[in-house]
Amino acid sequence: MLRVLTDWIERRRRMRQRWQQDARVLITHHERQAYYEAQRLAARSRAQGNRPEFWHWAKVASEVARLLPAAEMDMKVVEAIVDEEMRGYRRS
Repeated sequence: MLRVLTDWIERRRRMRQRWQQDARVLITHHERQAYYEAQRLAARSRAQGNRPEFWHWAKVASEVARLLPAAEMDMKVVEAIVDEEMRGYRRS
């Protein structure tokens, strides 16, 4: 039982590290637009039906917001990004 718990904790730790690493990469490449890019990747994953990646990128977006309080986070822009990604996937 202890082994199951420690494996679960380790798996969660690796997931959290991946969110943090991806958030830092997006911040480095996109600076204040990093939140929008994470939302774009989440929307694209959702449109493709890739549930685990959707959750990953949604968590990355929240991590970007935590790490970079100056990040732009206009919900109208996020809605436009999601609409664009959903339309793009439907046409493919």
